[in-house]
Amino acid sequence: MRGIRLSLAQRELLTTQLRALARVALAHPVRIMFPMVANLDEFMSARSALQEALNGASPVDLQLGIMVEVPAAALTAERFAPYIDFFSIGTNDLSQYTMAADRGNAKTAPLADPLHPAVLRLIAETARAGASYDAWVGVCGEIAGDPLATSLLLGLGVTELSMSSPAVAAVKEAVRTTRLEDAGSLARRALQCDSGTMVRALLGEKA
Repeated sequence: MRGIRLSLAQRELLTTQLRALARVALAHPVRIMFPMVANLDEFMSARSALQEALNGASPVDLQLGIMVEVPAAALTAERFAPYIDFFSIGTNDLSQYTMAADRGNAKTAPLADPLHPAVLRLIAETARAGASYDAWVGVCGEIAGDPLATSLLLGLGVTELSMSSPAVAAVKEAVRTTRLEDAGSLARRALQCDSGTMVRALLGEKA
């Protein structure tokens, strides 16, 4: 019971939170992101609760999106895309759920590799859906702050990267020196790899 599941199970708390966000949105830009979404019904229920909280008011600039941490959300991203403004891909959780590898377990944590081709395909699928409906697609998690992976993420269609402040300068430089045409070619090659190890070798060749 995490994320949106917990929120929907405790509707009174969710309503209080959304009312507070709605009040702020009347005077300031606000982005609301629902976490751990697995199916469209969950999102639409939370979206309906937000509309009730707004009570017909007109926000200054309110964007609504979901965290893509569950493979089911990535695989059905095109179903969500018409109703959202953005996707935020949480690669840490997405990797562990895709690879069935608990990051908190030392024996399985190495298997939760965000550069595994299966995870990359889920990122690409989400980015494709976002682009089809003009929704921006961000990535958070450790991979977003790795300049070695920047070109790959751009090539997959990612449009925003979220990271800790120490990583900003190096990633910004990587973005500036990346040609999107080359990034797209790199992404296509990475998606043909058999493992995260092969993807890292490919990125090493590029570097």
